[in-house]
Amino acid sequence: MRLFIFDVGGVVAENTSVVPSISGFLGISKEEFVEIAEMDNLLALQTGRITVEEFVYVFSRKLGRPVPGNIWDMFFKPTPMEETVRIIERLRRKYRVVAGTNTIESHYEIHKSRGDYELFDRVYASHLIGYAKPDKAFYSHILREENCLAEEAFFTDDTRKNVKAAAELGIVSFHFTDSTALEKRLREYL
Repeated sequence: MRLFIFDVGGVVAENTSVVPSISGFLGISKEEFVEIAEMDNLLALQTGRITVEEFVYVFSRKLGRPVPGNIWDMFFKPTPMEETVRIIERLRRKYRVVAGTNTIESHYEIHKSRGDYELFDRVYASHLIGYAKPDKAFYSHILREENCLAEEAFFTDDTRKNVKAAAELGIVSFHFTDSTALEKRLREYL
């Protein structure tokens, strides 16, 4: 292996899913939130085609009442998963390790300001590269930028469809459930 690609939310950091908290704050179900937000708008937010402000404006109009402009940040309290962090630190002694993350600008800035991304050699954030997992273009972009063949890369994510998409490109892929299982799997490639 030449390259290790880690998802961030659910693999390196926990407490990153804000939709349940936002929904509760607004007094609507998660399903209602997704329906009002629309998948197209969520994807546009994750791929940098619209800003958080634009998203909140459209969402507020559809909801029929104002939503705080910082709604995405109010409940975003990521916590490092220390065991995964230690695995990455060990890997970086010998290998290139990057983050491949679906995120939005405000969450990216929070991680960046806290120094969370210093763990990686480089961060490929969906809102900056214009592609989001499970779009195969997301993985292809990283491989191209890293000048790496698919079979020379290892990818881990806690979302099965993201792992499946990477595997279909020939990337060695692992569905993350916990750091112990990840460490065991990595022994096969080190």
